[in-house]
Amino acid sequence: MIRLLIADDHPVVRAGLRAVLESEPDFAIVAEAATAERAVELAAEPGVDVVLMDLQFGPGSAMNGAQATAAITARAGAPRVLVVTTYDSDADTLPALEAGATGYLLKDAPPEELAQAVRAAAAGRSALAASVADRLLERMRTPAAALSARETEVLGLVADGLTNQQVSQRLHLSQATVKSHLVHIYTKLGVDSRTAAVREARGRGLIR
Repeated sequence: MIRLLIADDHPVVRAGLRAVLESEPDFAIVAEAATAERAVELAAEPGVDVVLMDLQFGPGSAMNGAQATAAITARAGAPRVLVVTTYDSDADTLPALEAGATGYLLKDAPPEELAQAVRAAAAGRSALAASVADRLLERMRTPAAALSARETEVLGLVADGLTNQQVSQRLHLSQATVKSHLVHIYTKLGVDSRTAAVREARGRGLIR
């Protein structure tokens, strides 16, 4: 029996996931969490094999899903974390996978794909949505053109309308470092302005 913890701030989503997963004979829902912090607490208790983790939680949670994933997987003997979210940009997938998520699935996945991903995660195998796997493969094929996690983070903030000074304050970087990141981003994307960089990155699915 694979014991599951569902972490999502939307009750309807949790109910939907529970309904789908409880139809599988080898799954048992042992806990639910409406905040990332609660998910970390429950995952530390014995009896959880896989955590189904959303990435974005409401204002009641100070942590996001990637931060919660890092906190969970940092412990010895921790359960596996399978991200189940609506977001599939590099700005979302890279932090989650770097935090230790075993798999990454989108919420519109068919029930049978979700069940397969849960079983794969429980066995320690990766399970990735096709769009995520394709982009990761592309990053491996053309590493020189791929944005780093930090570059993706910087560009995401630029897309939100932040100035270089605001980005530097948010990320605790010098303005010179932010400018350097932007220069590298322009080169990799083949553009020469902030607006063009944001447009190109969104077109490639690198940022939201």
